[in-house]
Amino acid sequence: MPAFPDAPIPNLDGESTIALLGRARAGEALALEAVAARLLPRLKRWAAGRLPAWARDLAETGDLVQETVVNVLARVGEFEPKHEAALNVYLREALANRIRNEIRRASRHPAADGLELVEGARSPEPSPLEYAVSREALDRYEAKLHTLSPEDREAIVGRLELQYSYQELSEAWGVPSPDAARKRVERAVKRLAIAMGDVD
Repeated sequence: MPAFPDAPIPNLDGESTIALLGRARAGEALALEAVAARLLPRLKRWAAGRLPAWARDLAETGDLVQETVVNVLARVGEFEPKHEAALNVYLREALANRIRNEIRRASRHPAADGLELVEGARSPEPSPLEYAVSREALDRYEAKLHTLSPEDREAIVGRLELQYSYQELSEAWGVPSPDAARKRVERAVKRLAIAMGDVD
């Protein structure tokens, strides 16, 4: 697996991510590395803390992010995003699936570490009950998110999960202003809240 750098490759900085993706489709390895380098930091921030310690073995969350990006970008011809935010949302969904698979795998094959429990010691990790409750809420959110239109999903994931600014979203969507992007996100969040039964 190639090791992608954490910063964009300097001589490709002036090009948009979508233009670089086109060059990567044409077989340019440096363009593919530049795309991955741009996307990895945001996806690593999103994934931080989503894979519990008990579900990790030799792979850390950062490794899962990189492997997922490498695997998805290896199939660059299968997806044609209109802008970087759409590509990030697509990668986030692939990463969410990979994390769920890791959690399932780990729960079927728990590690036998042979460590003794120390009375009164408390792990900094959430308890299995705390994790199950938050996992259930996250699964419910994910299920309802997928009932929304692709545009609403992109707005919610782009703003709330991947933390694109309204300025970045307005540029990606080609809407007139950050305020127009904010309104689009607010409408999408309201539709999600209705789907989840949190508002009438």
